[in-house]
Amino acid sequence: MARRQVNKPVNASNSGGDANGKKSSAKKGAKKESTSVLPVKTSFLNNWVIVALLLAGVAGWLHGLHIWTMFENDRHFSHLSTLERDLTFRTEMGLYYSYYKTMIEAPTAFNGFSQIVYDNITEYPTTINVLKRFNLYPELVIGLTYRMFDSFTKASKIKTMTCWKINRGDLPPINSCEGIGDPHYFYVTCIYALNSLMMSLVFIYGWYLSGNSLWGGIICVAFYFFNHSEATRVMWTPPLRESYSFPFLILELLLVTNMLKMQKPNYLGHMSAICVAAFFFMLPWQFAQFALLTQTAAVFALYMLEFIGSWKINIVLHAQLIALLANFVFQFGNEMLLTSFYASSLLSIILIVKMEKSIESNIKNLIGRCLVKGTIWLIGTFGVKKVISSILAIADDAHIWEIFKSKFTDFNNFHTMLYTCAKEFDFLELETVLKLCKTLLIPSMFVISASLLVKCVKYEFTQYQESKEKKDEEKTYNEEIEAHRSKPNAELVYNVLQMIAFTCMAILIMRLKLFMTPMMAITASLLANRQLFGFIGSRPRHAAMLCVIIAMAAATGINNLISQWNIIGEFENWPHEQLINFINENLPKEVVFAGAMPTMASIKLSCLRPIVNHPHYEDAGLRARTMKVYSMYSRRSVEQVRDTMEEMGVNYFVLEDSWCTRKTKEGCQMPQIWDIEEPENMGKTPACTIARRNPKPFFKEVFKNDVYTLLKVVTKKEEARIREVNARKNDGTRN
Repeated sequence: MARRQVNKPVNASNSGGDANGKKSSAKKGAKKESTSVLPVKTSFLNNWVIVALLLAGVAGWLHGLHIWTMFENDRHFSHLSTLERDLTFRTEMGLYYSYYKTMIEAPTAFNGFSQIVYDNITEYPTTINVLKRFNLYPELVIGLTYRMFDSFTKASKIKTMTCWKINRGDLPPINSCEGIGDPHYFYVTCIYALNSLMMSLVFIYGWYLSGNSLWGGIICVAFYFFNHSEATRVMWTPPLRESYSFPFLILELLLVTNMLKMQKPNYLGHMSAICVAAFFFMLPWQFAQFALLTQTAAVFALYMLEFIGSWKINIVLHAQLIALLANFVFQFGNEMLLTSFYASSLLSIILIVKMEKSIESNIKNLIGRCLVKGTIWLIGTFGVKKVISSILAIADDAHIWEIFKSKFTDFNNFHTMLYTCAKEFDFLELETVLKLCKTLLIPSMFVISASLLVKCVKYEFTQYQESKEKKDEEKTYNEEIEAHRSKPNAELVYNVLQMIAFTCMAILIMRLKLFMTPMMAITASLLANRQLFGFIGSRPRHAAMLCVIIAMAAATGINNLISQWNIIGEFENWPHEQLINFINENLPKEVVFAGAMPTMASIKLSCLRPIVNHPHYEDAGLRARTMKVYSMYSRRSVEQVRDTMEEMGVNYFVLEDSWCTRKTKEGCQMPQIWDIEEPENMGKTPACTIARRNPKPFFKEVFKNDVYTLLKVVTKKEEARIREVNARKNDGTRN
C-alpha cells in the first residue's frame, strides 16, 4: 500500500487547536581499604563513572529513537487523523487512553478526576472507581501534565504542532496534526521517554552488576537490542500497563542488588529506596505483584541458603510490605492486593524470620533448616491467602489459578479458554527459544549459571573443611552475628535466581517472556565480571573474549534489528471508522452498547457511549458480564440472547461475524468454547449466525458493512407491539 501523501498545509495550529487528521563486591573477610586515597586515583574513578553515565544516556537515547521509529513505521502515525489514532489503540489500550482523553477534555481537572473516580459509562449501569480497578494513575498524571503544558503554550503563544490535509486515495481526505501539542503525540512521547530512561538504567545495572565494568553495560544493552522483539512490545502497544511499570522494576531490581552487595546496608536508607521503586512498579500494573512474588522467593532462597541474614531480608520484606500497603491505599482499597499470593508470601516469610532464633538453635543442619523454612513458607502462603480471601469474600484472581490448572489438567471453562486460546497465554514457543539461542543469550545464561555454581560449591566445600577442623568448638546462636551473616556473591546468586524465576514464568505463559528476556540480558553482564570470570586471564584477554561474544551474537542480532526496521505499514480500518461515524452521527448519547471487548473499548473511547463490558478481564464481575454478552456467540436461541441483553440494559449489540467463525487453534472457535459450558446445545446453529442472516423479530439491523452489523435490541414490549400491529394488518388484508 502506498504511503499517504500530504496534499496541502492547513493553518498551523497551536497546542490548543483541534488535532483532526488521518492517517564489585568485596570478598568476605577482605581487608578494609584505607580512607586515604590519592587524588589522582579518585579523579580516575570519577572519570569512569562519568563515562558510564554518558554511555547510559546514549543507550537510552538510541532506545527511544528505535521504538519511536518502529511505532511510526508500523502505523504511519504522523499521517493519521484523530479518530484513526484512537482506533490504533485497540483492546485494553483504547480503554486506558479513553481516561487520558477524559482528563484533558474535561472542563476542569477536578471534573475530569471526578469522572474517573465516579465512572458510570464503562460498566453501565454500575458506577466504578477506575483508579481502583484499572491502575490508571499514569493517565491521570499525564493528563494533568498535558493540561498544564497546553495552558502554558497557549499563554506563551508557542507553536507545538503543525496540521496538514492528507489525501487518502479512495477514502475521504482528512486533517492530521503532528507535534508534541497533539494529545496523542504527547501521550506516546511520555511513554517512550520513560522507556528511554529504562534503557539507561539497564546499562547502569549491567555496569554495576559486572563489577563497574563498562563491558557489562555494553553487553546487556547489546543483548537487549539483539533480542528486542522478545524483550518488549512497547513499540507496538504503548498504552499497556507494562510500558509504565517495567522501568521501575529495573530500578527496584538494581536497588535490591546494591543492598545485597553491601556488607552492612543502611536499614532505613535502602528500605526507603526499594520501597519507593516497588511502589511505583506496582501502582500502574495489576500484574506487578506476581513479579515481586518471584523476587520475594529469590531473596528468601538466599536467606535459607544463608547467603544473607535477617538484616538484609528484613530490608526487602519491610520495603515490599510498605509498598503493598501504600498501593492498597492509593488504589482506594483494592482487595486483590490483600488476597494475592504475594501478600500472603510476605507475611509467611516475615513470620519465619521472626522464628529464626528458634529454628537455628534447634536444627543444626543446613538442609534441615531449609526444609523446615520452605515447608512453613509454602503452607503459610497458601493458608494465609485462603483465610484472607474467605474473610474478604474476594474471587477476582480465581481465574489465575484456573489458567494454571487448565495447562496441566483437562480442566477448562469459558474464562480459561478465552485466555489460553490467545497465543500470548500459551506455553513458550520453541521458536522463541531458538531465537534467543542464535543470539547466544541462552547459552550465556548456562555458562554464567555453571560458573557461579562452581564458585559457590568451592566456597561451601572450603567452609565445610574449616568447620571440620573446628568441630570441637561449641557453636551457639548469636543473634547479632546471624542477623548480619553473609556469603560472597549473594548479589550474583540473586540475579541468577531472579532470571531463573522469570524464565519459569515465561515457559508457562509466553507473554511473560517480557520479564525473562530483559533479565537474561542484564544477567549477561556477568560475563564481564572479573570476580566470576577472572580465571580467563588478564583484562585484555577477557575483553577480547567479550568482543568475540558480542560479534558472534551480532551476526544474528543485527538481522533481527533489520527485520524490525523493515516493518513498514499504514494503519487503515475503514469498516471500523464507518461504524464509529454512524454511531456518532445517528444515535443518541445515552444508548448502551454491548459486543466484543476490543470493539467496546473503541466505542467508549471514540463515541463516549455507555458500554456494559470491556477488555479489562481481571475482575470477577466483569468476567460474568462478558460471558452474558458473549452468549450471542453461543448456540442458544436468538430470543434467549435478546432477553439477556434486555436484562443488562443493552440498547445496541455490535455483531462481528469473525468472532462467530474464526479460531486461533482447534477448539477455540467461540461456539466451541460455549460447548464446554452448554454441551446440551452442541450441534445447534450459533445465535450469531442466525442474527446476522435474519435478526427479526428480536433484533433490528440498523447498520451493516463487511465486518460489523449493528443490531438494535427489540424489547419484549416492543416485540409484542409489533406483533399486534402486524396482526391487525393481516386482519385488515383478509377483510
